[in-house]
Amino acid sequence: MAKGDVERGTTELYPGMIEPPEIRWAFIRKVYAIVAMQILLTIAVASVVVFVKPIHKFLASGTPGLVLLIVVFILTLLLICPLFAYRKRHPWNFVLLVLFTILLSFTLGVACAFSKGKIILEAFILTGAAVAGLTLYTFWAVKRGKDFSFLGPFLSASLLVLIVFGIFMFFFRVGKVAHMIYGLMGAIIFSGYIVYDTNNLIKRYTYDEYITAAIELYLDIVNIFIAFLQMLGATD
Repeated sequence: MAKGDVERGTTELYPGMIEPPEIRWAFIRKVYAIVAMQILLTIAVASVVVFVKPIHKFLASGTPGLVLLIVVFILTLLLICPLFAYRKRHPWNFVLLVLFTILLSFTLGVACAFSKGKIILEAFILTGAAVAGLTLYTFWAVKRGKDFSFLGPFLSASLLVLIVFGIFMFFFRVGKVAHMIYGLMGAIIFSGYIVYDTNNLIKRYTYDEYITAAIELYLDIVNIFIAFLQMLGATD
């Protein structure tokens, strides 16, 4: 393949590729463009929560701030159902996606508001490095015939363990070591999900599933950031 073919997105993504490469490349670019917009919106919303003092003070006020956080968290979970139900219906899929991103970004902003600036910056840099490195590796490996579909069951089981661990930490007082281990586990698991979901993006998602692909990659990135935030906060 000539260099120009790669730049136009006409090079094959994996051996034995049947579909036209340019169509799959266009789909991949669309998904990453959506994820990039989600990340920019997340940074904007989280920055408002962190830097606007009245919001920060309200969240730290005790019960009212806790109630607001719980309501936002519940709304985020409830929004997942219509988001996936309307994921192929334009423009509702984008409207719901923006609402979901804003709500999740608010929760992420709360986590950042009670963390040191140095830790937030370190977590941001580590997340960027991990996501970029794992994404490039997956494209490189898939190009050479590797398939990461086998990771699905292992990641699901690991995520279940992580959730149970998180519930245990919520109800019982644990030390910094437990929080560090929890963060490390989360970083490893969601790094695996980056590889798994990127593999699916390259090979398995249909062209009208761009919202689903974007949500999964976005959640992987957010969860890796939260895991690093937790791990670095425990070691501070």
